[in-house]
Amino acid sequence: MKITILSWNVNGVRAAVRKGFTDFLLSKKPHILGIQEVKIDDTKRNIEKFDFAKYSEHWNSADRPGYAGTMTLLKEKSQIEKRFISHTTGIGKKEYDTEGRVQTLEFDTFYVVNAYFPNTRDDLSRLKFKQDFNKTFLKYIKKLDKKKPVIAMGDFNVAHTEIDLARSKPNEGNAGYTNEERADMTRFLKNEFVDTFRELNPKKIQYSWWTYRFGARSRNVGWRIDYCLVSKRIKNKIKKAFIWDQIPGSDHCPVGIEIDI
Repeated sequence: MKITILSWNVNGVRAAVRKGFTDFLLSKKPHILGIQEVKIDDTKRNIEKFDFAKYSEHWNSADRPGYAGTMTLLKEKSQIEKRFISHTTGIGKKEYDTEGRVQTLEFDTFYVVNAYFPNTRDDLSRLKFKQDFNKTFLKYIKKLDKKKPVIAMGDFNVAHTEIDLARSKPNEGNAGYTNEERADMTRFLKNEFVDTFRELNPKKIQYSWWTYRFGARSRNVGWRIDYCLVSKRIKNKIKKAFIWDQIPGSDHCPVGIEIDI
């Protein structure tokens, strides 16, 4: 079965809905869409009752209102929804789980993990926090991978190599491009996971995030910090890996894969 899986940091689900998010769903019709930075707590979400067209909702909001959080949408009455087994949240550490950073959807023959990785901040005050998160996350998906192949997607908040950001030299050592963060991304790939976009597009220069400042997006001064990793043993099932950088609505754009699984 060939399906489309997308990941998108919408930088606030309420803002995204105001900017045409439902129309995006109706137009693109992904089978699975993982969203990061929903920025809404459970109480307010239940009051507002968003319209996500014909999609079932799986939430993992942060305890802190207006901060972080993830959500995954499944296309209703589709073959992929029929293969859905369960939804769980967290990776077993309170300091991350209270921020709604990870949710896992189990299907009959694979897992989908939707993740919003910590930002180290400009002063790198959260670098150690992120390094520990990376270590814990890798251990978590490796454990899942022993049972079924894993598709791990989300905003990883790191540009891995020079080709993944417009201005690599000036940003060396800055948040999202520290040696430590880049080494952690390398570690994911050395542990039998594949960066699908780079696997299928080894030399393509394309970005998934642009600062709101300085007209960065119009000048395409961006970073590729959103990824879809898959277990190495299913990499041959990936038919396409793409970045939809023409889609507006956030400082990030959707990234995704088409996979026969």
